[in-house]
Parts: sequence; structure tokens; C-alpha cells
Amino acid sequence: MRQGPVGFDPSRPYRCSPSAAVREEAFGALVYHFGTRRLCFLKSPELVRIVRSLGDFADAYSALDAAGVAGSRRSTYLRTLSGLADSGVIESRSGAQACGEDVE
Repeated sequence: MRQGPVGFDPSRPYRCSPSAAVREEAFGALVYHFGTRRLCFLKSPELVRIVRSLGDFADAYSALDAAGVAGSRRSTYLRTLSGLADSGVIESRSGAQACGEDVE
């Protein structure tokens, strides 16, 4: 059975928060959350693609699988996604709702 970091359940569906703006840069991206006014850095283009694609997958594990993230890199990405969930950059979503749609 797969397990992720505490507080973040990678077996659940996630999406980019509509309150977060992602600006791609050469190193990855800057992410600004309008609700918390916090700025964070996504330190690789691969991580940016994963974050942007979360809404296209049934769970976070599937997004990592599609990106080809395996082995020791997988735990690093899960910790990073957990931190992004804690900061509100990504959020849990229901069903097949795509990234950027409103949660009711």
C-alpha cells in the first residue's frame, strides 16, 4: 500500500488552487497565493508540470506516475506536494473536477 507524508494523502485527487498564480521561470516557477499573500518557488520545470497537471489525474500518485517520477525522487516530490498543500498552492478536489474549476 502506498503512503505519503502526514496531512497530505496522495491517493486523493488534487488541483492547483484557483487562488494561486504560477509564473514559469527558467528554474521552474514562482507561485503567488492571493489569499495568503505568500510567494513560493517551484524549483524544477518537472515539478511545475506535475502541479499544473494534478487536476487531470485521479490522485497525486497518478500525476507522479505520468511524469515518470520513481524511486527516491518520488518521496522528495511527495514531501514537496505536501508542503504545497499545507501552503494552499494545491488543494483537494472532488471527483473529476479539473484544475481551476470552482469547488462547491
